[in-house]
Amino acid sequence: MATLLRGRGGQPAPGAASALYDIPGPRARARHLVYGLLTTAALAVLLAGVFYLLTDTGQFAHVKWRPFAYEGVQELLLGGLGNTLKAFAMAAVLALALGAVLAAGRLSDHRPVRWVSTLLVEFFRAMPVLVMIFFVFVALRVQALPALVTGLTLYNGSVLAEVFRSGVQSVDRGQREAAYALGMRKTQVMVHVLVPQAVRAMMPTIISQLVVALKDTSLGFLITYEEFLHAGRLIAINMDYTMPFVPVVIVVSAIYIGLCMLLSWFANWVARRERGNLKNEAVAVAPAQAGSTMPGASP
Repeated sequence: MATLLRGRGGQPAPGAASALYDIPGPRARARHLVYGLLTTAALAVLLAGVFYLLTDTGQFAHVKWRPFAYEGVQELLLGGLGNTLKAFAMAAVLALALGAVLAAGRLSDHRPVRWVSTLLVEFFRAMPVLVMIFFVFVALRVQALPALVTGLTLYNGSVLAEVFRSGVQSVDRGQREAAYALGMRKTQVMVHVLVPQAVRAMMPTIISQLVVALKDTSLGFLITYEEFLHAGRLIAINMDYTMPFVPVVIVVSAIYIGLCMLLSWFANWVARRERGNLKNEAVAVAPAQAGSTMPGASP
């Protein structure tokens, strides 16, 4: 059992270990350093091998990257990127709204509402996104953009419903009981007490699911939606450009990674802004003062 180092007065000494683990000793730190160096060296060798293979196959040749300098190719990529962002924005807003509704249904006190919401959540979570997109596009004869947004909304909304439900239930039970003791209704307890505290815990998972939705917009090219991946495919299969498949993959991947990083940065900014909100700051309480306990006596 690990021991807790203590300094004077029984307080933990500076740099002491927690009660669950010990501070790594000199040998452990040396092992960790060696592991880190070996991992870094292995990654460097892997990246060097990939770079060598790409260079050896002529993937960095000027003729393969020349298409990106053409104005028509740039407009095609920008148009596809705009369509991707439009589909993602619509799917993200609708998925968050659907997730909130289904989560509220699963937390309802009415059993039929709870059963129906649970059935919908489990069904749409189990269905593959591509199957739902094809069903809406082919069976219901819906246009490409609404079909893509519908499939993304149903799947991601059902997943976010579970995230919202688990986040609300993770709040300490005493918070709910204290709010009810003050005479608040269930809706007031959810809106003013539980949800604001749960959002902080749910934020990383919500952003992760939105990143999944952003990447899943690439499924739109299977139903002829002219999104970003569809534009890259049109460039890659053009024989006049000597099949620049790898350069297109590099460019498209870099932009997708940049969009995901931008989304994560926005989530961190929202979290910092939420922590700095005056409504979330502690209220100063006046120090207790001695006073008379006799009824009617002046303080």
